[in-house]
Amino acid sequence: MTPDSVVSIFQHALEVILVLTMITLIPALVVGLLVSMFQAATQINEMTLSFIPKLLVTLVTLMVAGPWMLRLILEYTSRLIHDIPYVIG
Repeated sequence: MTPDSVVSIFQHALEVILVLTMITLIPALVVGLLVSMFQAATQINEMTLSFIPKLLVTLVTLMVAGPWMLRLILEYTSRLIHDIPYVIG
């Protein structure tokens, strides 16, 4: 196992992790920003007003993008398992 193959595997793993986290974080951040702007404009300081919409958007995002995310993880894992003989030998 060469250092180049280890770095390549690690780099691809980080790319998959980054894509999977950004899919759920970006919509929650956008909704949080919109709710914060609404709170600043109306001077409403209610904690549940910022938490509930972010939670709902995250759940909807996971329901919509969940099958694609699962397929991405399965493809990465199967490719990793398939490449074990080439990496070792």
